[in-house]
Amino acid sequence: MTISQNPTFDTFQGLFNEAEFVYRHLGSNDSKQADLLDAVGYKDMASFINDTVPEPVRLHKELDLPVAMSEHAALAKLRTMADDITVNKSYIGQGYSPVRMPAVIQRNVLENPGWYTAYTPYQAEIAQGRLEALLNFQQVCIDLTGLEMAGASLLDEATAAAEAMAMSKRVSKSKSNQFFVDDRVYPQTLDVINTRAKYFGWEVVVGDFETAKSGDYFGALFQYVGVEGDVTDLTDVIAAVKKNKTYVSVVSDIMSLVLLKSPADMGADVALGSTQRFGIPMGFGGPHAAYFAFSDKAKRSAPGRIIGVSKDAQGNTALRMALQTREQHIRREKANSNICTSQVLLANLAGMYAVYHGPEGVKRIATRIHAFATAFATVIKEANDSNLSVVHDQFFDTVVVDCGSEKLATQIFENADNVGYNLWRLGEQKLAVAFSETSDQQDFKVLTQLFVSKAHELPEAASVSLDSTHLRTDAILSHPVFNSHHTEHEMLRYLKSLEDKDLAMNRSMISLGSCTMKLNATSEMLPITWPEFANVHPFAPRDQVTGYIAMIDSLQDQLKAITGFDDVSMQPNSGASGEYAGLLAIRRYHESLGENNRDVCLIPMSAHGTNPATAMMMGMQVVVVKTDENGNVDIDDLTAKCEEHSERLGALMITYPSTHGVFEEGIRHICDLIHKHGGQVYMDGANMNAQVGMMQPADVGADVLHMNLHKTFCIPHGGGGPGMGPIGMKAHLAPFMANHTLSPVHNAQKDCSAVSAAPYGSASILPISWMYIAMMGRDGLLKATELALLNANYVASQLKDHYPVLYTGKNGRVAHECIIDIRPLKEETGVTESDIAKRLMDYGFHSPTMSFPVAGTLMIEPTESESAEELDRFISALKSIKAEAMKAKAGEDNWTLEDNPLVNAPHTAAMITSGEWTHPYSRDTAAFPLPYVRAHKFWPSVARIDDAYGDKNLMCSCPSIENYM
Repeated sequence: MTISQNPTFDTFQGLFNEAEFVYRHLGSNDSKQADLLDAVGYKDMASFINDTVPEPVRLHKELDLPVAMSEHAALAKLRTMADDITVNKSYIGQGYSPVRMPAVIQRNVLENPGWYTAYTPYQAEIAQGRLEALLNFQQVCIDLTGLEMAGASLLDEATAAAEAMAMSKRVSKSKSNQFFVDDRVYPQTLDVINTRAKYFGWEVVVGDFETAKSGDYFGALFQYVGVEGDVTDLTDVIAAVKKNKTYVSVVSDIMSLVLLKSPADMGADVALGSTQRFGIPMGFGGPHAAYFAFSDKAKRSAPGRIIGVSKDAQGNTALRMALQTREQHIRREKANSNICTSQVLLANLAGMYAVYHGPEGVKRIATRIHAFATAFATVIKEANDSNLSVVHDQFFDTVVVDCGSEKLATQIFENADNVGYNLWRLGEQKLAVAFSETSDQQDFKVLTQLFVSKAHELPEAASVSLDSTHLRTDAILSHPVFNSHHTEHEMLRYLKSLEDKDLAMNRSMISLGSCTMKLNATSEMLPITWPEFANVHPFAPRDQVTGYIAMIDSLQDQLKAITGFDDVSMQPNSGASGEYAGLLAIRRYHESLGENNRDVCLIPMSAHGTNPATAMMMGMQVVVVKTDENGNVDIDDLTAKCEEHSERLGALMITYPSTHGVFEEGIRHICDLIHKHGGQVYMDGANMNAQVGMMQPADVGADVLHMNLHKTFCIPHGGGGPGMGPIGMKAHLAPFMANHTLSPVHNAQKDCSAVSAAPYGSASILPISWMYIAMMGRDGLLKATELALLNANYVASQLKDHYPVLYTGKNGRVAHECIIDIRPLKEETGVTESDIAKRLMDYGFHSPTMSFPVAGTLMIEPTESESAEELDRFISALKSIKAEAMKAKAGEDNWTLEDNPLVNAPHTAAMITSGEWTHPYSRDTAAFPLPYVRAHKFWPSVARIDDAYGDKNLMCSCPSIENYM
């Protein structure tokens, strides 16, 4: 099927226009594409592609995918899968609970492109709204854990626990190589910890409190509340293990901490867990933001991101990502974490849940949950059935009932299923009943009847059965932000005020190289809030989630058709996690052949920092391969390194097209060389937007590849997460994909432990990518790749006379992104890449990727979704900025290199409208540098932020209201 936008009204096929979405997604129609081709020097797309994509990697066949579907047809097909999902009332617990997301938050954050299309807040001046929301999230975590600092979210609870283990090894003064894990932790948490520990060479010891007290460990992890719902004061056991220099982490149920004594009060060094209970749907496992709180003295050792309070050039309070090098992958081969994607959108949702409900509201919810459990336990205890007993006296939300026999437990469990309730089976005769925010009077009647054969009404009096020694006595959520926005009007306006401080893709293009900021279409987003996809527990019985598995299987088939791989693992819930899962499969494969010694990982100099960080986490020795002057892998150096390390060669990690934005001519030879020496090829899929329909990574020799669904396949970045990084694998690696201890993954071996808390990672956002692929179809996907390549080459061609384009391929073409070199301009004028990034804000644009992969450069990726008009506005801005720099150098109109619009950028409305204007350039030049800006002005809310001040005076909690005045 050939897609054309030429109207054909004489056939029903033309009238139905099933491929209409393709041109909704693409920024330029056929006529505009012809203009772009002409500007680049080509008469047609075929000749342009021939000069851009090396012949040896070209696919030259159609993808094995259906043709494009219309938006309504794709939604209807997905609806049939959703209809095959049974949404029972979930009382499973085990780390996941039903919730109620406040509608004002759902509509104005989750469903609002002003929030979900933003990028990670590296350019803080145009991200103050998101940063404030994340600061709120950190304050919630600080208040509830009692610790001094908290990060801005990690991927999930199990991953956070693994990060706590790695942090313990960094911080602990113990020389031990053992890490203790409480036998009361969730099985999925232990599963991920075991995966991480193995390749660091650490021994995991699982046991009870006596085992913890009597051993010698560098770190210990305790669960609070336990897997059976039991509440136990950990003060004594924490004190005992800390005497042995053990660093202590506590996994804590965030909702329980509203009532319970804080981990800090019990002596914990770290507290972590999921914030899913704060209004985030279960979503068959994700995405959910994990929290990670710690003491001030450990701030430089903690994983992930911290939002800190600083000042701007005008002395006003301003927020920023503090200690940005704490993203451990920047440490490359010295890293012990490869955390890259956090869960910003989910952290914002959880933080806003606390803002909206406030301390009184969350206490009401937490107390109601506990009171439900207490009332249910009372019914069991008072029943005239000697078979039934409540296992634990102290609990928060989960009541474990010993049914006295396997037969009775099975009968109750099956009866519950028959009337639409899911319980959790613990062993042969114990059942867990986990109450939640959504529990109601009818649930209570049904549940009591299931257990004691008589429906009980919820008692009028709500009782708290927890001992007073377990309850917290300190205030929580006392900051004004949690006590000011409890009406919908107030909340709506607060959310709008934050949104207006941020530049997202609903305002202008975000040209970040390697990040692929493309259209996240509304039709793709709609299904994530359907109850069937949003409200299912990840451990629900498989017969209830047939439609969910069908959707996931269908997406896997789509991705296999696109990449050429034999199987796909959907578990990794970020690109960095995908890297880890890919190298994990390679290491497991080598071990299955008895070649445990294959621990050398070759990585080109141009690689993203997560690559060496991941290799180090897998216990591999990183050997760096040189790149040549064109940005390609130095084949001679690669050959020499392969020969030198032949006996130990485990893998090559390579990005294609390269991180320098070039299609390497010799990729097949590179892959053959690695295979010749017994290694495996891991291909980083960060730049896959240049591949789809054009080539297949499996065909050119890759053995495994991670796919950033939040880049190429349209899951939005959400301000810095969620992400998904599934991996495609050749058949020989497929059996070594990550499995799951509670919910086995098809085709994975039983002894293959997990990399994420849930079997399918962040499953609830997978419909986004399914919809994108279905609506684009095989031909639309190819057209998207062609236009992505064309747009990048158009930008490069229009800028090359103003800024050198650093790397090109054999025919002078770039791939889907280009790197412009700012260093000559800096040497000539003193203007830096940072000055350009800040000045672009005055023009209404987010900066391209700054100083990666080469310091002093900007990497631009326009994607296929941007129109020619938007590209021209962006190009005009960069040309104008160059002219401004040269004007300052020449001293025209009294401009100086010390005082010009670039070095003072960005300019806020307050700077423009208040006080005496002392600069040699006009206020109009500062605010409206080009005519189009006047009609679409975006005002940065703060001036240039003082990074040094923020790092020297680190503060990651909400400042007092006076700071903003």
